[in-house]
Amino acid sequence: MGSVAIIYFSGTGNTHLMAEAIASGVRHADTRVDLLRIEGIQIKDGRWFDEKFMESLQMADAILFGSPTYMGGAAAQFKAFADFTSETWFAESWKDKLAGGFTHGAALSGDKLNTLIYFSILAAQHGMVWVNPGEIDCTARGTIDETNRLGSYLGVMGQTYLDFERKEPELHPGDRLSCEHFGQHIAKWVHRIK
Repeated sequence: MGSVAIIYFSGTGNTHLMAEAIASGVRHADTRVDLLRIEGIQIKDGRWFDEKFMESLQMADAILFGSPTYMGGAAAQFKAFADFTSETWFAESWKDKLAGGFTHGAALSGDKLNTLIYFSILAAQHGMVWVNPGEIDCTARGTIDETNRLGSYLGVMGQTYLDFERKEPELHPGDRLSCEHFGQHIAKWVHRIK
């Protein structure tokens, strides 16, 4: 059985809902998945560290990166994790692992593509093989609220409008379905390489 590790930061919980939906898709494809949520307590003096997370990432066949898009890029908490991986980079420990990414933001664009580009470059620097979501956008099928409704081909994008009165995180049904399909898609690739 193959395995996927999803490492992500979520500030308001919306990106966490994306990670859970991706994990659901991975499990549906009979593949093991580890959800690794980056927390502020893992960052001390500006440096991130979590030994158990690094062990899970090392054992995984595929690693998915996730973060909300803040100010046009990945959140600082995710970046602290990424910076920590320099030793992993030097040892080429993730070379030839599969990789993919997902992000969430309040705006329809909000420069989320920049976050996905950052993830793909991080994966490339580690010598990983990037896997895209594998779905055309729903507008090409004549619909507007189904999978890949934001027309992202590099990774999965989610969007929820800002509502300061909303108490619980929220994920658009089309974005949830996109995440589940992405989980199944990445699991399919894991099984191909196993």
